[in-house]
Amino acid sequence: MTDRSPTTGRLMAAIDATWPPAEFRAVGPWLLRRGAGGGQRVSAASLEDAAADAAAELAPAEAGMRGWGQVPLFRITPEQDALDAALEAAGYAVKDPVALYAAPVGALADGRDETVTVFRVATPLAIADEIWTAGGIGPGRRAVMTRPAGPRVTLLARAQDRPVGVAFVAVDGEISMIHAIEVARDHRRKGGGEILLRGAASFAAENGAAWLALAVTEANAPARALYRKLGMDEAGHYHYRIAGQGGH
Repeated sequence: MTDRSPTTGRLMAAIDATWPPAEFRAVGPWLLRRGAGGGQRVSAASLEDAAADAAAELAPAEAGMRGWGQVPLFRITPEQDALDAALEAAGYAVKDPVALYAAPVGALADGRDETVTVFRVATPLAIADEIWTAGGIGPGRRAVMTRPAGPRVTLLARAQDRPVGVAFVAVDGEISMIHAIEVARDHRRKGGGEILLRGAASFAAENGAAWLALAVTEANAPARALYRKLGMDEAGHYHYRIAGQGGH
């Protein structure tokens, strides 16, 4: 356990550990991710060598992603201005700026008895898949949930005697990440998201994690408002750049 807030770099490593791609591949200064339909987080390449000339090294990364049938997509963190500029010059467009949030698990795992409001699901349940599917979280993203090596669980929230929300939680050392938060449309803004966050914090605490963290698109204002309300602080940012039509 640590009192030091996790850095952006540490949170990015926790994302890779708790929401892993189907395959990692090192290509020059790049780390490529084969997404296998699991979404942007598991499909974007990242620059691992800060001293590399990104503009001169783009082609091998692009070829590797295209070889997997993926549109070239790169992840950029705030200190990577040179990479951002190189990609912009190469015709890559900004896509989905993301905010990272984190809070000490003790601030969320407040000792309430959650056993009647959130269930831990060790094996897939049809109702969880139904809620995820309704929210656009398809088989490719659900397959990601089978890959983390550390402690992991699916949370199913209940309200008014029926399932209303689902999320996936996995632990990487001192950091637990919550992913794929989805609340049924007719139960949004009625406490389902809070139930899932508090349940995730309890699971994190039981598995030795000091922090609960998540990634959310900056455009998702309602979710960000909830995280701030629950005491989560912005801990970092990143964005993607994606190849344009007819470009690289």
